[in-house]
Amino acid sequence: MKNPPASAMVLAAGLGTRLRPLTDDRPKALIEVAGRSLIDRALDRLAAAGVGRAVVNLHHQAEMLQSHLAGRRDIDIVCSDESGELRDTGGGVAQALALLGPDPFLVVNADALWLDGTRDTLQRLAEAWDGRRMEALMLMQSTVRAVGYEGQGDYHMAPTGRLRRRSHGEVVPFLFAGVQILSPKLFHDAPAGAFSLNRLYDLAEGRRRLFGCRHLGVWMHVGTPAGLAEAEAALAAL
Repeated sequence: MKNPPASAMVLAAGLGTRLRPLTDDRPKALIEVAGRSLIDRALDRLAAAGVGRAVVNLHHQAEMLQSHLAGRRDIDIVCSDESGELRDTGGGVAQALALLGPDPFLVVNADALWLDGTRDTLQRLAEAWDGRRMEALMLMQSTVRAVGYEGQGDYHMAPTGRLRRRSHGEVVPFLFAGVQILSPKLFHDAPAGAFSLNRLYDLAEGRRRLFGCRHLGVWMHVGTPAGLAEAEAALAAL
């Protein structure tokens, strides 16, 4: 793939419970980091990479987020309404497949906050994509270089990029950075209703079609008020 996909999904339906009280009166996607909302930072990246359409799923404070998105003119935005039922990450993407089209597409967590290294991150992902081998290509961040992260990691990554999920109690060197390219093939035989993308990642791993691409820049975890403050401090220091 020479360029990033034409379509992307931004996962913005989460409740943001770990960011309370900041999310009591607004969706997590509208929380600001250094004066700009998380959703606008994500959409800025997609528009700059040439993505033409972004599907955004809505649930918590859906009308507020939809009103905010109406002000964007640099990218075509289509809303996928989950106000009646929160469908989790996998169910949210599955509901939006018809809007995303038949080709591989980007999926970006609304709270994914990153700075590029020497090259554009979305372009690097696109160039690493190989539809003959892959159903999912995930941006992976080194845990020791992640701002505000204190977990045990998510995956081992082989030199070929193939991923293996960590076992219980194991500490691994890479975490999923919330940015990925997915093939619609990943959703063949996906369950109905709400389910996590992790379920499909595990199936793809079993088929040896789950891969990662190492992030070369800065990645910031903003899932808590403390992480948000640390991210703002890191941005201010640049």
